[in-house]
Amino acid sequence: MTDQHGELDAALERVIDAARAHLAAVRAAQGRIDDDAVWQAYVTLNNASFAYDEQLLDAFGEVTPWDVESIDPEEADERFGGAEGVEATDPHPRVISVRQRRDYRVPSVAALIRAAEAARREGTPEEDETSPVEGVGEAVLELLQSGDGSLSALDVPELEPLDGVVMVSEVGTPVDLESFDDDDPVGPFQPAADDRLVGRLDEHPFLELDEEHDHAH
Repeated sequence: MTDQHGELDAALERVIDAARAHLAAVRAAQGRIDDDAVWQAYVTLNNASFAYDEQLLDAFGEVTPWDVESIDPEEADERFGGAEGVEATDPHPRVISVRQRRDYRVPSVAALIRAAEAARREGTPEEDETSPVEGVGEAVLELLQSGDGSLSALDVPELEPLDGVVMVSEVGTPVDLESFDDDDPVGPFQPAADDRLVGRLDEHPFLELDEEHDHAH
């Protein structure tokens, strides 16, 4: 039984060490999605917890509250996209870039600014005073912010849609916004040399299609 106690103590220490390493990796990642170090630390913690649970069950017929299953580290690396220095077997790209442009005509600047100021008032607590919207660009940004950045927020009578385009590309590296200045109009949208364009979708406003249909009759 002494050996079992020693093995249990060692297994528990591995869980504690793995938990500390996982916490350190999470802190270092600072919220990055799909961080390699966090994933590897997670697998190590998972497997250490599983091993300790199994040994506790064998020694005393008891279990921990941790309902985990063992993860094969090699399979885990392949699912994540490949360990460092190991080529992933998944032939599909991990990062897809969608670039969209849509243009609008502004029939009435005053009407657009009124709509944006109404959206700003809706998103501001009643006790706070709202500042006026200055200019077309600020008005469009205000509408986008009111719709959490969705272009559907611009589907309003105050904006007349023109042509647009959507391009889907396979990219090797996701965009790093911190590497571009806030006033850089090109950098975040500039394709890299190894990007591969999958396809392009041209968008035409329904207004033009309706007019063409009317002229046909």
